[in-house]
Amino acid sequence: MSKGQAFSVRIFIPSGEPEGLRVIEKSNWTGQGLVFPRALYAEVRQRPELKRTGVYLLWGPADMGQLSKLYVGEGDAVLPRLDQHAKQKDFWTHAAVFTSKDQNLNKAHVQYLEARLVQQARDAKRVELDNGNVPQLPALSEADAADAEAFLLDLLLCLPLMGAPFFEQAQTPQTRGRELILKAKGIEARGVDTAEGFVVRAGSQAIKEEVPSIHAYLAELRKTLLAQGVLVPDGPVWRMTQDYVFNSPSTAAGVLLGRSANGRTEWRDAKGRTLKEIQEAELGG
Repeated sequence: MSKGQAFSVRIFIPSGEPEGLRVIEKSNWTGQGLVFPRALYAEVRQRPELKRTGVYLLWGPADMGQLSKLYVGEGDAVLPRLDQHAKQKDFWTHAAVFTSKDQNLNKAHVQYLEARLVQQARDAKRVELDNGNVPQLPALSEADAADAEAFLLDLLLCLPLMGAPFFEQAQTPQTRGRELILKAKGIEARGVDTAEGFVVRAGSQAIKEEVPSIHAYLAELRKTLLAQGVLVPDGPVWRMTQDYVFNSPSTAAGVLLGRSANGRTEWRDAKGRTLKEIQEAELGG
């Protein structure tokens, strides 16, 4: 299934507590996902799904910066690996485990999924990876690789619903009609407001200097993006090396301007209308 094609997801909550264990199943998919907070691990580890072969994600706050920290792993079965991480890894607050309902995933399949997920997370640069190295893809037959890729595609469609939107690079609409512009102090940036978030386009510029009153989270996010290589020095300014999604127009503007900013008034279209004016006009205001 390609992204953009309609699909349905069933979320079952065994305990009746929305923040507890959630069991995720997608239409026309043999996979099954479990997502849960670490506080419930002692309870969740009793479930039979964790005795299957699968791939798993552990995430929580990073030591520094605004991005989350993520570890991707695989197990045959998953349970012993999670038990090990419960003792040895302190950072994670949530986990997701993916197995197959018909148990047709084998060790090579989940090694393939692990390697692909780590590589996608590295490329997207939306999370700090706890994995030290990028796992190598195992040798799979053409048919098995195709099956693993199909499983991965469905898994990736479910992850944003599970609070783990770490793997996809920003997708911007093909039309340039809604492109917005930010200009200030010798920089120019372009972006698009999307359902996923506010996407700043590659090549956009950012001011190097920060005002003394900059909010701590903006300063930390700028440092993180520099460390990730999303922002790089380019003469007197910084430059975005890839399309990158921010959680709001204001966060995007604040990172680029080096100060707190109202993105709804900083971003303008080619006619000079602010994002606020555009959105109000769409509502008939």
